[in-house]
Amino acid sequence: MSVADKLTARLPVLGDRGERKDVVAVVKLHGVITPTPSPLARGSINLAGLESALTRAFGHERLKAVALQINSPGGAPTQSGLVAERIRGLADEKNVPVLAFAEDLAASGGYWLACAADEIFAHRTSMVGSIGVISGGFGFTGLLERFGIERRLHTAGANKSRLDPFSPEKPEDVEWLKKMHGQLHELFVAWVRERRGERLTDSEDLFTGDVWLGQKALDLGLIDGLGSLRQVIEQRYPDAEIAVAEPKKPLLARLGLGAPAAASAVLDAVSTKAAWSRYGL
Repeated sequence: MSVADKLTARLPVLGDRGERKDVVAVVKLHGVITPTPSPLARGSINLAGLESALTRAFGHERLKAVALQINSPGGAPTQSGLVAERIRGLADEKNVPVLAFAEDLAASGGYWLACAADEIFAHRTSMVGSIGVISGGFGFTGLLERFGIERRLHTAGANKSRLDPFSPEKPEDVEWLKKMHGQLHELFVAWVRERRGERLTDSEDLFTGDVWLGQKALDLGLIDGLGSLRQVIEQRYPDAEIAVAEPKKPLLARLGLGAPAAASAVLDAVSTKAAWSRYGL
């Protein structure tokens, strides 16, 4: 038998409907949640990049459920909301259950995504939660002075240059940022309460931004059970096959081209590493 014949023999027979099985589609939500793509292996999560995978996942003819395989330290709140809302829209349209599975981490925006599911599962060592808001940056005013660099900034609008990293930090700007954080935190809490409902406990620590391992997350009502994706799917849908829905890659990415500029890549790498490092990963 030739190599081509051996490969062909391994392919499924498309016309044989008698052998077709029910399907549980898996969508991988791995990486930092950001509107910009990442050059790193851990990748990034945003609606533009996931649209094709979500469409494929919910488009299977014999679909029994969709599983979200989550490994994310969070990131941009808007992209978290957009992806979660798209998942809910497709789930309601197709009338199929959605199950979320936390791997190493489903924190902050990663947990926001998990709440798009009807049920959430985690490994006993998974880190879950971090229901809060954070932002960070650097101040370069001392660096400019050291090298004798003059900062020239011209604006129209009193608040246009808020939190400019090359200007001294102003207390009123910090207060403005804290109010913005507070509003985003309220939206996050409301989403979790909407999706988790009475499964949540009344713990005072629930919305402090803390993160917990699997069993504690279960005790708090943040998840519904302990177990891996394969374990739970095999128990729930023993006759179904698991089909991973991969997003379409842009042509340049498939050719290995279109990498970002070196300086941008370095900054992206530092930012991504910092997001994971907050959880020891």
